[in-house]
Parts: sequence; C-alpha cells; structure tokens
Amino acid sequence: MSQQPYVFQTVASRPPPRPVGGLLPWIQRNLLDGWTNVLITLLILTLLALAVPPIVQWGLLNAVFGPDNAACRAAAAASPQGACWGVVAEKYRLIFFGRYPYEQQWRPMVACALMIGAIVASCYRPFWRGWLIGLWALVLGAFFVLMMGGRFGLVPVETSRWGGFPLTVMLSTVSLLIAFPLAILVALGRQSKMAGIRTICVLYVELIRGVPLISVLFMASFMLPLFMPQGSTIDVLVRVLIGMTLFTAAYLAEVVRGGLQALPKGQVEAAQSLGLGYWQTTFKVVLPQALRLVVPATMNTFIGAFKDTSLVTIVSLYDLTGALQLALGDADWRKFFFEGQLFVAAIYFVFCYAMSRYSLWIERHLNTGTRRQ
Repeated sequence: MSQQPYVFQTVASRPPPRPVGGLLPWIQRNLLDGWTNVLITLLILTLLALAVPPIVQWGLLNAVFGPDNAACRAAAAASPQGACWGVVAEKYRLIFFGRYPYEQQWRPMVACALMIGAIVASCYRPFWRGWLIGLWALVLGAFFVLMMGGRFGLVPVETSRWGGFPLTVMLSTVSLLIAFPLAILVALGRQSKMAGIRTICVLYVELIRGVPLISVLFMASFMLPLFMPQGSTIDVLVRVLIGMTLFTAAYLAEVVRGGLQALPKGQVEAAQSLGLGYWQTTFKVVLPQALRLVVPATMNTFIGAFKDTSLVTIVSLYDLTGALQLALGDADWRKFFFEGQLFVAAIYFVFCYAMSRYSLWIERHLNTGTRRQ
C-alpha cells in the first residue's frame, strides 16, 4: 500500500478574545445578561427618564443658590418650582458649627480637620504602626484644647455651645474608639468559664440592648448625676459620651461574639498544642481571624453609631441635625426646611458611603487567601 503524502492545510485564524474589562463588557455582563436583566434595565431606565428631568429642573435649573430670601420665595411660588439652596448659603456656619462663638469658629474647623485626617490615616495599612496610638492621643488632645480653649491664649468655650459637624465627628469617633476594645472584652467575657464574669457581661449586653438609645441618653444625662457624691457634677457632654459608648459597645460585643463562635474549634486546639497560653491564643490566633469574619457587621455598627449622634438633641446638644433645626428657627427661612434636610442628608450619605466602600476594600484585602473563586 502506497503511503499518501502529508498535506498541510491552513486553518483560519480565530477571533481575538473578547475584552472582560471596560464599560461595554460590564454593561453586557451586568445589565444585558439574559432577557430578565434586559427588561429590568429598560424598566429602570424608563423610571429614571421620568424622574430625573423634574428633579434636575427643581434642584438645578430653577434653583436659587444665593442667600436671597425674596428670590427663594419667588422660586417656590413659580411654576415649575425651584429649590432654595440659599438657606444653606445663609445658614451654613450655624449648620456646621452650631452655637459656637462666630469669631472663634476657626477652632472647630481646625479640630475637625485634624480628627478626620487621623481617621483617614488610620484606614491605610502603612500607618498601622505603634506610633498611630501616639498620633491619636495627640489629635484628641489638640481637639479638646481647641474646642474648650482656656489654654495658649484661646478663649474658653463651654461644652454646651459645641455643636454642628465637629460635635457629630467627635461623639461618633471617641465613642467608637472606647467601645471597640470594651466590646472585645465583653465578648470574651460572655464566653468565659467564670460564671461571675459571664453573668455580668450577659446582664450588661441584654440590659443595654433591651432599651432604645434615647433611654440610655436620658439615664446618662439625668440619672448618672444622682449616683455622684454630693456637690460633684459631670459635664453633660461627658455623660452623653458615656451613654453612647456603653450602647455601642453592647452591640459591638455581640458582633465580635458572632465572629468568635464562627471560628473552628481546631484553631484554638492547634494553638494550645503549640504551648500558647490563653491570652497568646486569644490575641494572636483567635481575635485576628474572628474580627476578619465580622468586618461587614462591624462596619454596619460603626455607620449606625455615626448616625445615632443625631439623637443627642434630646439632651440639648446640637449636632449636625440639631444645628440645622436651630438654623431653621429663623422664620424667614423656615419654609425651606426640605432643602436644609437634603443638604444634611447628603453629608451623612457621603461619610456613610465612604465607610461602606472602605469596608468592601478591607474585606478584599483580608480575604485574599481565603476568598472563593
């Protein structure tokens, strides 16, 4: 049998691989993947087409941005109506700084900038060093010196006149700084083999979680002085800070306890087999893994604590929302409360959204080796 000669046949080139990054692939993958997604995308686009133009016309095209009360009233009475952002232009200093003395408002501005700068620095891993604790001590000291005055030639300002955005940032930040380590201790105490410690921790968590924050603030403001020695008092700001710290710590303790319970028992047994003691096992093996598991729930508690500062108005402390109510006490601008509320809501949204995005980043960073594909 004669062998057939080997014949080479050319094959047509294959098309290049489709790009997986960029805007168009993202749209195809997330918005146009199947007829169900296509219908939902079309429905959402239709709703946006109906809702966005009136909102843009009201909020931008027909809006009044200058502090002109007459123009704002004319825009509100016109057809179509326009927003009055002039209430923000007129009252922004009262909204941001509350009843703090007008000529001294540079002090809360600098104090707030220092604290936000320390928060931002604490969010990046290169700054996770031992000196970060010293930085926070320095920032907190500078914050209270600037706000209180009485030193370095600064005019004294009583805490009852603190308000606005600096008060919101200070209450949420300081309460969380104290509440987080307290929550870890309470969570460990709830799992302790010592009945006395476990009972105290359980009673604390259940008591605090069983009442609303308003009740805690009332008790801290009006009942705590009753337990003080005769003639001694505690500043109302300190009382509110104690109440918020205890409330936040109770919720954080349950979050941390959930992470401790989710950790496999073999991790503890492996650490004990290496000869590690209880505290070495807890701080080097258990807590790093448990806290990694509860990052979303922890950040959710942080966001809730940041927003809960708006409740301090019930004890005559005017945070960002309380300062807005002071600003709207002016009869000339009271009619435009909706624009003021939108402005304050936008501030809360920006900070809460930033915390949410950071939570997603820290999740991806910590779960690099354990993330499922």
